[in-house]
Amino acid sequence: MQFRYWGQDSYGIANPNDTVDWQQPISYYCNDDTIDTIPIASLNKFFGTGGLPTINLGNSCSNTAFNGTSMPNCTALGPDIEACQAAGKIVTISLGGADGTVGFLNDSQAEAFAQTVWDLFLEGSSPDRPFGSAVLDGVDLDIESGNQTGYATFVTSLRALMDKGSKQYYITAAPQCPYPDTFMSTALSTVAFDAVYVQFYNNYCDLTNYSNPKAWDFGTWDNWAKTVSPNPDVKVYLGAPASPSAATYGYVNASTLATIIQQTRGQYSSFGGVMLWDASTAYANSRYDVAVKNVLTAGGTATATSMSTGTSAATTTTANTTARATATATSTVCFGVSAWSRTIAYWGGDQVTYNGQLWSAKWWTYDDVPGGEFTGNISWTPR
Repeated sequence: MQFRYWGQDSYGIANPNDTVDWQQPISYYCNDDTIDTIPIASLNKFFGTGGLPTINLGNSCSNTAFNGTSMPNCTALGPDIEACQAAGKIVTISLGGADGTVGFLNDSQAEAFAQTVWDLFLEGSSPDRPFGSAVLDGVDLDIESGNQTGYATFVTSLRALMDKGSKQYYITAAPQCPYPDTFMSTALSTVAFDAVYVQFYNNYCDLTNYSNPKAWDFGTWDNWAKTVSPNPDVKVYLGAPASPSAATYGYVNASTLATIIQQTRGQYSSFGGVMLWDASTAYANSRYDVAVKNVLTAGGTATATSMSTGTSAATTTTANTTARATATATSTVCFGVSAWSRTIAYWGGDQVTYNGQLWSAKWWTYDDVPGGEFTGNISWTPR
C-alpha cells in the first residue's frame, strides 16, 4: 500500500513561481490506483479560539473561520473527500506536523479532545465541521513537538468512540526514525495503532544511510512491531520524501528506493508499504509516486526522473525490481567479476573487484567503497 500526505503544498512552498505544479484539489490525486490512503495535513493547533482546533491546508483552503473559532470553513472540500472515498481511498486527518502547536496538560484534556475530533471529523456532530458532512476514515498523529502527556489516553478514548461507529476507522502515527520516538514512545508502547509511517528522513537514520547498519534502523521498528506494540498486526511503513525539496535530507532517487523497498519487504514481515511526503512533490518529480507503486506491485519497474540537490539537471533512472543489480564495468578481473561501481546497489553475496582485490558484499550495500575507512570495512569482506 502507498500513503501520500496532502494539504501542505510542499512543492508550491519550495517553488513559488511554478504555479502549474502547485498542489491540486484532493480529488485530483484520487483519479488512479497509485495511492491507497491520503492523510490530510494538517490539524496544526489543538486549542485555538473558542477552544476548537485549527487546520492549515496550504493553498487548498483559506476560508473565513466559523464564528467564534479559528477553524476555517472548508466545507467545499467535502464532496472531493467523498469522491476519493467512493474511489476506494482511505482519507484521514493528520494531527501535528513540523510546525504544529500541540499537546495536552493532562489526561482529562486529552479525553475531551478525542470527543472534539470525533465531532469535527468523524461521526460526531458539530456546527463547526470543517469538511461538512464528509466523514473521514481515521486519524494520524504526526507529533513533532511538546511532550508525551495524554496521547495514550487520547488514542484510547478515540478508539472507544470508533468502536461504536458505523464503519471501520484507523489510527496511525508518523514517528521520526530514531527509536524510541521522542514524543510518542509512551503511546506507541501502550496503546494499539493500526500502522506507523516512520519518517526515514531528516535524521541520521534516513534513507541515504540505508547501507550503514549503525544508522539504518527499520529492523528496530520491526522489533517494536513484533515485541512491543499492543497490536500484533501493526504494520511499519517506510516514510520517504518524494523529491529533494520535500525534506532537508534523506531523499533517494527512484531506482535506489526500489532496491530499499524490495530488500526491506523481503527481510521484515512488518513491512506494510511506503509513505510519501507529499502529493505535490511526488507529481512534480515525474510522478515519483508511480515509480513507488510499480515497485510495490509484484514484478514492477521503477522509472522516475531523479533530481539531485544543487543542480537543475535531471536524469531518468530505471530499476527492474525482479532482478538483482549486476555490475557492467568495462574493466574486469578474477574471471569476469566486475569492478566495483558507486552507482550500483549490491546484495549480500555479490562479488566485485577493487584495487586489485576481490570483495564479497555481506548484505545490501550502496556507495560503500570496499575496504573504505567507514562503512566499507563493514559491508565488504576481502577474498
